[in-house]
Amino acid sequence: MTLFLRLLEDKDKASSLQAICSSFRNSSEKNRAFEVSPSSFLQVPGAPFSYWVSDAVRESFKKLPSFESDSRNARIGLQTGDDFRFFRIFWESQSGNIHWRAIAKGGSFSPYYSDVFLVVNWRDEGKELFSSGGSIIRNQDFYLRPGLTWSLVTTLKISTRVLPRGCIFAQPGPTAFQYNDNQDNILSLIALTNSQAFIYLLEMQLGLAAEGRKAYTTVSFGNTPMPDISNSDKKRLAALARRAWSIKRHLDSETETSHAFQLPGALLARVGDYDPLSIQGELSDIQAEIDDIAFDLYRFNDADRVAALGSSGMVDEDASNSVEDYNNGDDNVNATKIDLTESGLLSWAIGVAFGRFDWRLAMGEREAPLEPEPFDPLPAKSPGMLPDDAEPLYAHSGVLVDDQGHPNDLARLIEEVLALVKAPLPADVRRWLQRDFFSHHLKQYSKSRRKAPIYWPISTSSGSYTLWIYYPSLTSQTLYSSVNDFIEGPTGKLQQVKHDLVALRTKGSTRSAADEKSFEKLQALEAELIELRETILEIAPNYHPNHDDGVQISAAPLWRLFRHKSWQKVLKDTWTKLENGDYDWAHLAMAYWPDRVREKCMTDKSLAIAHDLEDLYEELEVQPVAKRSRKKTGGAA
Repeated sequence: MTLFLRLLEDKDKASSLQAICSSFRNSSEKNRAFEVSPSSFLQVPGAPFSYWVSDAVRESFKKLPSFESDSRNARIGLQTGDDFRFFRIFWESQSGNIHWRAIAKGGSFSPYYSDVFLVVNWRDEGKELFSSGGSIIRNQDFYLRPGLTWSLVTTLKISTRVLPRGCIFAQPGPTAFQYNDNQDNILSLIALTNSQAFIYLLEMQLGLAAEGRKAYTTVSFGNTPMPDISNSDKKRLAALARRAWSIKRHLDSETETSHAFQLPGALLARVGDYDPLSIQGELSDIQAEIDDIAFDLYRFNDADRVAALGSSGMVDEDASNSVEDYNNGDDNVNATKIDLTESGLLSWAIGVAFGRFDWRLAMGEREAPLEPEPFDPLPAKSPGMLPDDAEPLYAHSGVLVDDQGHPNDLARLIEEVLALVKAPLPADVRRWLQRDFFSHHLKQYSKSRRKAPIYWPISTSSGSYTLWIYYPSLTSQTLYSSVNDFIEGPTGKLQQVKHDLVALRTKGSTRSAADEKSFEKLQALEAELIELRETILEIAPNYHPNHDDGVQISAAPLWRLFRHKSWQKVLKDTWTKLENGDYDWAHLAMAYWPDRVREKCMTDKSLAIAHDLEDLYEELEVQPVAKRSRKKTGGAA
């Protein structure tokens, strides 16, 4: 027998070691001193020093079959070699575009349910991706099947969750499958693999690594023992997992960027029961029941149960995985005091104004769609979005304006939407729209290191006049129509300002002090509007956006027109890379530099596929290597 002392969590290890040794001599130390035969470690794959675990638990690896058996498989997925090129967030591509497939790529701690928000370019079964030099396509036979997925690397516990049909999975999002894809079988596996018993056995294989940043590979997952499960226990576990999935998805129905979104939290209670606190309580009860069933199935005794539960760390990882703070230093100076609940309500109202969200849900004029089955393919639109066959509340070209008195004034439309659904109206919506909204929106619509805001504020240099462009409605004519409809036309802002200037000029020496101040402001605004018009018209001729390029590429040519400093820097850097040829796979690169892109297509098959120019690609002939003749060194023939 060998004595092991556990000091992993102690900062002053020298003092702790002395205290443990003293306690051990007095037979009073039981929690951190372990006498174990090293040979027993050989029962666990990899023979980790799992000295804190009982012999009975270690024997599970010999007595029980592993997960990777009995028609179960655990697999890792593809690597693109260039995620910026091949990944998008689902709202960046056109709704329902079959060229883009949902892809699981890990994510924050979220057992049972997590929205799959990334999509991968899978046009012609991934032809472009397959042809790129840096991609690694693994286990393609398992793509599009329902399963359970998790995050490969995390500082917390593993959390398995539903992977719907129609999804692909990436290397950071390992996935497991059950033969015949039976829904209840997979749900029971999700319940069991989220149990503290399974996690305890899984983490034993990581040894001391389980105390820090952990990698839950398909090898360790596949080697974890699985108990014999009766039909009744399987049904109960499946029912519990399904309920956990359902109520967690319900919590997600207030998240504007989720496939499950219905309404902001402030309005969600109107369409059914919505009490986050009671939902969290029910989730805790479900987890406790799953743990009890799993402990019984694995035959853990009381001491092993206490040890396994003591090792749990059921903490939400969202804080550690949250997107970076995109606010620049000036964004929140004198910020309008609107809390997160009001921001969510106002953001939804903006979506209604642009025709993205359906206000009728909040008024009971349209019923929310029935809850899908856990493994149903993800919808092209969330339940809260306006259906394709419905008319938007406001008809427009996808451009609104921050201009008091204008029929398409966004601030006024927000107020009208909130009044229509009888929601509380925060004070000074216009100030919030001008100072706070885009920072909130940029963070809300950025995930997995991708920044993808869909409401674009195009402003004069001082920000005194702003056009709001809706990315999903963006076309090659949007910039022209913005100038014609809002700036230059007969009813445009520039004509209005010129008219007001003429009226003040005619007053001559009779202008009051207030008139002089207005005159100066109008002159400055006129100059800024002319500059804005000229800049837009300079960009417009070559601007042919394509939604497959994604938000960042599409917005890059407009970088001079954004006033949010950090977003402007991102776009400026992106534009520089476009100019340098780093993103010649983008449709926008072909629009600006066609000769350069076409020349590259001759030698780069993946690039040629991206631009539908495979006929330009010239396959290089592989020259045979001449065989070297051996020199004779003499001697007998």
